[in-house]
Amino acid sequence: MQEKIVYLRVEKKNGKFNLYDVQGIKRTDIYVRDIMCQHCVDNNQCIEYDTETGRSRRKDISIFNDMTPSEKQMESSNKIESDPILNFIHNEAVGLRPDTLVMPDLKWKYLVRSAMRSKNIMMTGAAGCGKTMAAKKLVEALDRPNFYFNLGATQDPRGTLIGNTHFKKDEGTTFCESLFVKAIQTKDAIILLDEISRAHPEAWNILMTVLDAGQRYLRLDEHENAPTINVAEGVTFIATANIGTEYTATRAMDRALVDRFIIVEMDTLSQEQETGLLMKLHPMVTKQQASNIAEIASMTRKEIKSDAPRLTNAISTRLSVEMTGLLEDGFTLAEAAEVCIYPFFDEDGGVDSERTFMKQVVQKYCGETEESEDLFNAEEIEEESQA
Repeated sequence: MQEKIVYLRVEKKNGKFNLYDVQGIKRTDIYVRDIMCQHCVDNNQCIEYDTETGRSRRKDISIFNDMTPSEKQMESSNKIESDPILNFIHNEAVGLRPDTLVMPDLKWKYLVRSAMRSKNIMMTGAAGCGKTMAAKKLVEALDRPNFYFNLGATQDPRGTLIGNTHFKKDEGTTFCESLFVKAIQTKDAIILLDEISRAHPEAWNILMTVLDAGQRYLRLDEHENAPTINVAEGVTFIATANIGTEYTATRAMDRALVDRFIIVEMDTLSQEQETGLLMKLHPMVTKQQASNIAEIASMTRKEIKSDAPRLTNAISTRLSVEMTGLLEDGFTLAEAAEVCIYPFFDEDGGVDSERTFMKQVVQKYCGETEESEDLFNAEEIEEESQA
């Protein structure tokens, strides 16, 4: 697509004027009168050319110089074009991100680049914000062998990551290695370590040497001469973690473990982004229905960050998606809130409880209160409760 405005440097050679754009390309397709070109040469100016109207204006040469790529920039651009991996990261990766994954281009490219460079990646962010989905979409985009391990759900870290010893009367004692042992020996594999912040500390200890860039091996036993399994070439580990005081089942992770990862933080969606996502995932709902759910969720996220919050947790995007699915299946907003929202909020305190507050909020969108009523005003809610 042709640029509307092109800046040109004028060079006079053998009595003729030549025009060059900021990329250093000679522009024989553009005509500028000789008198204007001469003025540019005499006054150290460049030409601003409008490709739609064909009109030219003289501008200070500094404008042209500021737009001209440096040698290093040109070298970097050439390197990207000539290197298949860099070309994929910068020019093709964004097109592989699915519409249902709302993630800035920069973070997606960083995620792709880190996986292609076999980095250990830790996805962080609020619960239900799409960390696991982003990791799974990356696997699909790169089309690599992949393995999934939920570290937060296992009560036997050694059995999950190493394997178990069994005794059979006919065979004696045998060792059955875990799927994880196979996974780390699979070239170019992507290994997802879900909920690593909920894992048992023993799992962290086992992973220390596996994730260390200078070691990259798994020791099958603690004995001095115990066999070790080397991590295969190109293996990428992606961990997901919920970090914060609101996640009561999580543990404070060892700094040495965290330092073995690069961090990709998933952003909480804005109200507009969430509305768009809900409509993509559930196209049968109306824009108003999706907007209502996104607005309720957005309000709870703002509320918990206020100086005097009336809620202790917020509605996640995962929960918003579930509610929208219920609306698509014919449930009303009131019914969806009854089964999806209210169980997450404490009802202790009766009319002053978090659950009562959420019911008052949801009622606004169900049309059961006056539109002019400000349900987000603490004093009015308290007056209603006392009435």
